Amino acid sequence: QLELVESGGGLVQPGGSLRLSCAASGVRFDYYAVGWFRQAPGKEREGVSCIDRNGRNTVAADSAKGRFIMSRDNAKKTLYLEMNDLKPEDTAVYYCAARRSILSANYECVPENFSSWGQGTQVTVSS
Repeated sequence: QLELVESGGGLVQPGGSLRLSCAASGVRFDYYAVGWFRQAPGKEREGVSCIDRNGRNTVAADSAKGRFIMSRDNAKKTLYLEMNDLKPEDTAVYYCAARRSILSANYECVPENFSSWGQGTQVTVSS
């Protein structure tokens, strides 16, 4: 049974940085494709960035390109999302997600492709 727990959210001023972490437990983490998603108030959940089993990274959100960096550490069973130059429009609940994956698969970074979810962590960007 895969469990995901996010941490690292909080309140930050525009232009600031945050690092989110997502700790997995209960499974062989390297068997999973993983991703970060976010949901702002009144909006649908959207993909931010995903990494497949081969380490290929897809940045799904155009607004995140050049500012957000996703990484995974399979030995520590942990995902990270380094967020820089944060903007008020980045305010959302951020979720990590995972799905069991075959080695050759590269799934589109959209919520419906992922089956296991963390509880979410709030990120608020405001002065």
